[in-house]
Amino acid sequence: MRVVIAEDAVLVREGIARVLASAGFEVVAEVGDADELLAAVRECRPDVCVVDIRMPPGGADDGLVAAQQIRAELPNVGILVLSQYVDEHYVMRLLDDGAEGVGYLLKDRVAEVSRFTDAVTRVAEGGSALDPEVVSHMVGSRADDSLTALTPREREVLQQMAEGLSNRAIAAALDVSDRAVEYHVTSIFGKLGLPATGNEHRRVLAVLAYLQG
Repeated sequence: MRVVIAEDAVLVREGIARVLASAGFEVVAEVGDADELLAAVRECRPDVCVVDIRMPPGGADDGLVAAQQIRAELPNVGILVLSQYVDEHYVMRLLDDGAEGVGYLLKDRVAEVSRFTDAVTRVAEGGSALDPEVVSHMVGSRADDSLTALTPREREVLQQMAEGLSNRAIAAALDVSDRAVEYHVTSIFGKLGLPATGNEHRRVLAVLAYLQG
């Protein structure tokens, strides 16, 4: 898989590139600002971009703005943004156009190599990857009757669904059967009043939209 990395801190950028190259990714460009990111993506047409939210030239949310522009121009390019903090506003801006092929991770996750590379792969293949801390915060911020109707196990499954995990991955993480996860997912959709769908990425968007709205 071809990757473009956008990070203004040179050591962090080189560290990300080293991790990805060691995992078999082809790093086709490393850039330090949002303008260079746009130019590199238009030239290299990567499978996925790993993008810091805060970067030059403005030093604010330039990386996120560039990521949104890439999604508009080249929707087949996956976008995985990295942030120092849990910021629900940034998450929802990233997901404005759908959950397919997008991810949001805290920078600390780069050190968790298998989790990080799995997220990059998932996003490159059109899936989603949201940081567990972000999902936990979003789930915890909702306490209406529908969410409190969920059992503790259903709440665990809901959080992992929102992170972008498949039913099989959830089953492995929770050490339960695939059938048990399917049962919980069906129950969750029923209690939240959301239509069950076979598309993993659409269901993530539906769950997040519910949690936000």
